[in-house]
Amino acid sequence: MTNATIHMTVSANTKGRWVRASRAAGMKLTDWITEIIEAHMKQQAATLSIPDTVSFTDLRLARDPDGHVSFDWASIEAICRENRLPIELLHDGPEDNVAGLITQWYMAHLAAGGERDATADDLIAEALAEDAAGPLHSHRPGRA
Repeated sequence: MTNATIHMTVSANTKGRWVRASRAAGMKLTDWITEIIEAHMKQQAATLSIPDTVSFTDLRLARDPDGHVSFDWASIEAICRENRLPIELLHDGPEDNVAGLITQWYMAHLAAGGERDATADDLIAEALAEDAAGPLHSHRPGRA
């Protein structure tokens, strides 16, 4: 991963509050700021609305022959546009970002009476199996 530098100008009072909060959390200031911003972004993603013009089936969720997952990014892009969310958060961010969106969307789809999706069910079962096996265990794609 390539690092990038961000320069910020804030009031001395604001910096003081941030430094005290980061020390109370036992963290370096930069790590604390990053954690706060990432938590905020995850919260935004957790409250997304799905445009009426997009359905879960439009995602065309599939398991590729090599076990990896594929889907139509156009559906994800439409959700990002609807919510004024940078697509980079999902496209270039950690895999968990887009996986979380797809999982939550699928749960909402089912709750609204939508049909089950075999690929989504398989991915959820795989994630549950990995969670049960412990944090250091990961199955090869499609092998949970």
